[in-house]
Amino acid sequence: MKKVISVLLLACMLLTLTACGAETPAAEPTAEPAEATDAPAEANEAPAEAAETEYKLGMGVSVSLDSSDTNHAQVDATVATVVTDSEGKIVLCRIDCAQNKMDVTGGQVDAAATFTTKRDLKYDYNMVKYSNATLEWFEQVENLEKWVVGKTAEDIKNIETKINEEGYSVAVDEELYASCSISLEAFQDAIVKACNDEKGSTFTTADAFTLGVSAISNAAESVSAADSDDGNAMVKMYTEFGAAAVGSDGKILAALTDAIQPKITVSADGEILNKDFTATKRELGDDYNMVKYGNAIAEWDAQAKAFADYTVGMTADEVSAMETTEHNGHDVTVDETLFASCTMDITGMRATIATAANNAR
Repeated sequence: MKKVISVLLLACMLLTLTACGAETPAAEPTAEPAEATDAPAEANEAPAEAAETEYKLGMGVSVSLDSSDTNHAQVDATVATVVTDSEGKIVLCRIDCAQNKMDVTGGQVDAAATFTTKRDLKYDYNMVKYSNATLEWFEQVENLEKWVVGKTAEDIKNIETKINEEGYSVAVDEELYASCSISLEAFQDAIVKACNDEKGSTFTTADAFTLGVSAISNAAESVSAADSDDGNAMVKMYTEFGAAAVGSDGKILAALTDAIQPKITVSADGEILNKDFTATKRELGDDYNMVKYGNAIAEWDAQAKAFADYTVGMTADEVSAMETTEHNGHDVTVDETLFASCTMDITGMRATIATAANNAR
């Protein structure tokens, strides 16, 4: 009997200890259980659209006439276009160079000369064949384009360089130098200008996009010494530039255009008398004086921006096919809306932006 009572007392004690050990009571249900469905709730919701991001398209040009010498006129114009993000970091970069040369022996010029950019020459530029280079110019530049992604204007400006045996400013960074051993000075100048382009164009997109650049040159306005009023030749190797960010559907998201008009005066003996270049047309702004001396409705940079903005949403083929009409000796747009803000000849701008869009990669 005592054993039975002892067992009952022990059981009561164990039940009491167990109850005291449950410090947190079970939570009361706060809602009715969800009804069963054929699929999880999130599977029935529309997928969230990717947020659009704002970018800026910029372009910069670095120009040198320093290689001009007796019987030889030369203009080197390096153009860079970049897309930067909200932090000023480079997302994409594209570079080309219009290295325009002309034999001016005896003060003669070739106004019908045609020019091909270094990128378009590709292997025919012959950097490997005639130098110690292991890669052609366009290959080295493509390596540089990749290397600058994620960097800012300050980063590019402050790339450490050294003067090599040939007198060129090359990268100290071993990784960069291994893939791009050519002179960086003009590239740095053009890329920094592009990053800091106050006249750049912003655009927003949630999709992938590509970037293209172009440079188209001619010497049509050049005059030989024998045909000039002062007995000196005038070499005018002018270049127009284009840049275009292109969406995955092939339509332009943003575009820019610019131009240079360098002038090299050459004597009848082929001596270089003067090299004249101040800035690009966009950089000159109001100082280009189209309004002052040409009765234009706006300066060149403003009209060029109006044209570039008008191409947004168009494909390269549609830009090339823009209809024009002759007006005061120039091919102007027939579109009344565009003509209200751009009354100047659109031939060159149309070609450079279409070419840039076609070059996008």
